[in-house]
Amino acid sequence: MPKSHNKKRNVGVVYELLLRRVSECLINGNTNEAQKTLNIISKRFKKGTTLYKEFRLFRALAKSHVSDKNVANAILREAKNAARKTDLKSLEREKSGLIREMNYSLKDSNLYRRYVPDYKSLATIQVLLNDWRDGESANIERIALYESKVSDYLLAEKSPIDLEDHTNPDVDSLVVKIMSEKINKKYNKKFDHDQREILKAYSFSSMSEGSKESQDLENILNEVSKKSLLLVGKLEKITDNKIVKDKIDLVKNQILSESKRKLDDQKIVRFLTLIDLCKEIKEST
Repeated sequence: MPKSHNKKRNVGVVYELLLRRVSECLINGNTNEAQKTLNIISKRFKKGTTLYKEFRLFRALAKSHVSDKNVANAILREAKNAARKTDLKSLEREKSGLIREMNYSLKDSNLYRRYVPDYKSLATIQVLLNDWRDGESANIERIALYESKVSDYLLAEKSPIDLEDHTNPDVDSLVVKIMSEKINKKYNKKFDHDQREILKAYSFSSMSEGSKESQDLENILNEVSKKSLLLVGKLEKITDNKIVKDKIDLVKNQILSESKRKLDDQKIVRFLTLIDLCKEIKEST
């Protein structure tokens, strides 16, 4: 990339680096460092900040998909107008504050070395934003080339997203993705909406023991237990399978005892599996 691109001042790249650090910390069981990184994201990318607006601009150009060239060109025009309206002094000040906090708070020598899959496209977008803002001194040839590249990004088919995408920097949706990746990596499992809600609640409760979030998680798990017991009871009444009938009491006891177990990854996985069991019962009845 040209010299005008600086990884540390690329909002799209920095956000991805922070996300990957949180995921890595959680997978390694280092929840304190994960929370520290989440706090930075929550503080620096909150709605109303110039960084938030810049991040949304990045996501619109990097992640949107359109099938019509004219629509892609229209998006580029709107993005150019938005970029030129940016308060550059505020943006640069917030970027500097973010970099400073990352360096002094995280003290992670590998932070900027982590792999970012979309690095090339994010770098191209950053250079294009810089050139749009340069006005009469801009590199016209490069603008034409990079606008064509970004247009191609918009027209390109995007890979289906299995997990809830972090399309904005709100910490709750970010944590859903991170915790899903954590459990997925361990257990090779993909989750539906209800299961992701459990993961989200678990994410907060694991970092804030005894908090309201912990109680919220317990309430969610209790509801899963109640629904499961009702479905198992319904199955007991209608099934003619002797083997299934003989196992009903055992299943009920396991559901009841599960709620009393210590909260950890294994317990969460068992409840995620319980939801799958409920789906199977519903389909069979």
